Amino acid sequence: MTAQTIKPSKTASNASPKTKTSNPITMCIDIGGSGLKAMLVDAEGHPVSERQRVVTPAVATPRAVLKGLDQLRKALPTFDRVSVGFPGVIKKGVTYTAANLHPAWYGFPLAKELETRWKKPARAANDAAVQGYGVVKGDGVELVITLGTGLGSSLFTDGHLCPGLELAHHPWKRDREYEDYLGRRGLDKFGKKRWNKLVQEAIEQTAQLFNWDHLYLGGGNAKKIDFKLGKNVEAVSNEAGLLGGVALWRDW
Repeated sequence: MTAQTIKPSKTASNASPKTKTSNPITMCIDIGGSGLKAMLVDAEGHPVSERQRVVTPAVATPRAVLKGLDQLRKALPTFDRVSVGFPGVIKKGVTYTAANLHPAWYGFPLAKELETRWKKPARAANDAAVQGYGVVKGDGVELVITLGTGLGSSLFTDGHLCPGLELAHHPWKRDREYEDYLGRRGLDKFGKKRWNKLVQEAIEQTAQLFNWDHLYLGGGNAKKIDFKLGKNVEAVSNEAGLLGGVALWRDW
């Protein structure tokens, strides 16, 4: 697996272990089609380390990805619990779809595997849902769309996640799906100019479909948007996909 050189975070390596009653530190992980990212975050959702990244393996089987996550753990060694954002359908810590990774992820007990591997409690959720937790205001209907290797989506009403939304594979424009146009395949096929027009069309379409009060556009390719966003539409930092991981532990 090709990976950039990563160094242990000074903040992480110098931090003392936190207890459940003080300020537990969460290792927040974002598994993406092109990169595996991680950051340490305190109980208030504030980063306490630099973001670390390694390249997602070309053949992204669970075993290969877990080896990459082990690299991130070495760079961020001091934490109390783990949150993972995963690019697919995930229920009770088990992955059920992973269109942009590998078929071997179907039915894989990701959270349990990390708990066994790292001896830390772990929770996992869809990556767009985790990003949503990091940006939503908790007011009305809020839709989150992540533009990356694939297409992620999550819908919130008054701050509560509506589980099960998978906009990526919903039919759009004849016989194709949203992800075919707005994911990396669409960007590569149609070019940046046409892709931006398609993103604009999708914004209008989702406004009619969900009647959202606010739309957030995240993911690595959100920075390629070159048109002025309309009212109640905003691009958000890719780091939100990490910071939102603390929300998975609200009952801690």
